[in-house]
Amino acid sequence: MPKSHTPGVPKLLRVLNDQAALKLLLEDGPQTRAQLAERTSMSKVTASQMMERLQSRGLVEVVGSKSGGRGPNASLYAAVPTFTYVVGVEVGPVTTKGACADFTGRIVGRAEIDVEHSTDPVAVVRRVVTDAVADAGVEMSKVQRIVLGTPGVIDPASGDIGFSWNLPAWHRGLRTALNEEFTPAVEIENDVNLACLAEQRSGGAGGATDFVYAWFGGGLGLGVILNGQLYRGASGAAGEIGFLPVPGGELPTGGVVTRLSKGSYQRVIGGDAVLDIGAKHGFDATEPEDVLAAAIAAGPEGAACLDEIARGIALGIVAVCVLLDPTVVVLGGPVGYAGGLELAGRVAAQTSQLAPVNPSVVAGSVTEEPVMRGAILHGLDAVRESLFD
Repeated sequence: MPKSHTPGVPKLLRVLNDQAALKLLLEDGPQTRAQLAERTSMSKVTASQMMERLQSRGLVEVVGSKSGGRGPNASLYAAVPTFTYVVGVEVGPVTTKGACADFTGRIVGRAEIDVEHSTDPVAVVRRVVTDAVADAGVEMSKVQRIVLGTPGVIDPASGDIGFSWNLPAWHRGLRTALNEEFTPAVEIENDVNLACLAEQRSGGAGGATDFVYAWFGGGLGLGVILNGQLYRGASGAAGEIGFLPVPGGELPTGGVVTRLSKGSYQRVIGGDAVLDIGAKHGFDATEPEDVLAAAIAAGPEGAACLDEIARGIALGIVAVCVLLDPTVVVLGGPVGYAGGLELAGRVAAQTSQLAPVNPSVVAGSVTEEPVMRGAILHGLDAVRESLFD
């Protein structure tokens, strides 16, 4: 008779335990074996074996000790920051930024270059990644993942840019070219989706498993989290709300708004529209977020301006809410962050008036480089998952 095989349950449990312990150390910092045993509901013996395995792989190290009362001090364990690195890249039509982060997510190197007239995206990424890694003082061989955040539609099947108004030189085949250029795996993701991930982890979403993140700035975008997972749609176009048909977004000539023209919702509340609203109320500015800042600073005199902007935003938010019915709507992007609670409260009031939906509309809180932070988190997630495949 053939030899029977027993399921690898003990090995699987060890992997799950190791994964859980490393996650705790990465998210909450140094801990003792006793603390890890308590938080993972394991015995102290199992926790000790777990730390030995993680130490042998170079993932964990002793960084100090902690007094536990009677008896010797307990060793404090922490994830090894230098175990590996990832690079996040935020691509824009004028500048592209790169940041190199260690295994714990701490940014250790940066770079920024002017790309306004560049027609060679591979050269742009090569330079910003190389400069960021050099600034961190590490070898490229230590980098395991590169994540690019770009505006536009990313094809879920190929992982390539399929359509972007702002980046005409960034084209299909770019991801393949970049993976041939770099040893670390390269991934391209929509910039708003990455900012959405940043808000999901440590921002205004508050742990909600169903929420939307709305980006308002020069352009518009929407990140959608359903059942805790990022939803991209069949072609990657989920969240391209600039093209959402809304009242007031018709062409001046009365013609039909198409994909080849500025989208309807973009016309109503995109960056240019916010500047026009601000000018109408006496708040002239060169950037849309400056309109919000000036209107809020003006107190009661800025209320009419804020209300008009909120009405424009609410037209899109209500359309999203009657379809997806999210628990939370997070307002982000330059306009959303600048508007803060003042804007969020007004949008919530307008939304509940327009339709029978009442989501919690909140201001995003990852105001510093949300796209870059999301790219780093996304890259680290992939690296950490690969450790236990």
